[in-house]
Amino acid sequence: KDHYPLPFIDQLLERLSKNSHFCYLDGYSGFSQIHVNTADQEQTTFTCPYGTYAYRRMPFGLCNAPATFQRCMYAIFHGICEEIVEVFMENFSVYGTFFDNCLHNLNKVLKRCVETNLVLNWEKCHFLV
Repeated sequence: KDHYPLPFIDQLLERLSKNSHFCYLDGYSGFSQIHVNTADQEQTTFTCPYGTYAYRRMPFGLCNAPATFQRCMYAIFHGICEEIVEVFMENFSVYGTFFDNCLHNLNKVLKRCVETNLVLNWEKCHFLV
């Protein structure tokens, strides 16, 4: 089992509370963007009336899916996580002390997403002041 820790909500909220502007992004099916190692695909095998299948990308229901996804997000956002962005599961909170600062931070986060081919759901992007 992967014991990579998920962030504590109270610590996450404490870091967020020091800011006044926020942008919330949805990691739109983020789990399914992570490839399952070819050697491990056999362990994801399931049977249905039409045959036996194995996942090529990580499904949400695997016991290690949350920890693996969190590890990947921390690797992608290394150096800016817990400074300008908080990641919890497939939800991203970008924040700043004023609007232009929040937009600047959002630009940094989106550049990382483009560099790593991380797909976000733009329909669920919200700014809060």
